[in-house]
Amino acid sequence: MSAAVIYKIVPAALWHTAEAAGRFDGASIDLTDGFIHFSTAEQARATAARYFAGQEGLILVAVDAAALGDKLIFEPSRGGDLFPHLYAPLLLSAVLWAKPLPLSHEGTHIFPEAMQ
Repeated sequence: MSAAVIYKIVPAALWHTAEAAGRFDGASIDLTDGFIHFSTAEQARATAARYFAGQEGLILVAVDAAALGDKLIFEPSRGGDLFPHLYAPLLLSAVLWAKPLPLSHEGTHIFPEAMQ
């Protein structure tokens, strides 16, 4: 399993801290689990609905999966689906873009068209 681009949903304040540091060490769940959780393009919307429902102030970060090397492992998770997990800090050199993830009037997140 592989994906050219993987995605991370991050609270804006936490992402701004990562930008200042030049690396993202993970959100609290990532630190607890020992790896950074990512989603493929196909998984990102379900991840947003399940873990970030109704939350404002989020950033969607697109990452070049190939730039992460062998520290990126696709492992079974929700429903047996293979999810990308990074067993290292995310260096910002691997980030393709970071965009706001606003809420619609219905309360669901609006994903950018640029997602692959």
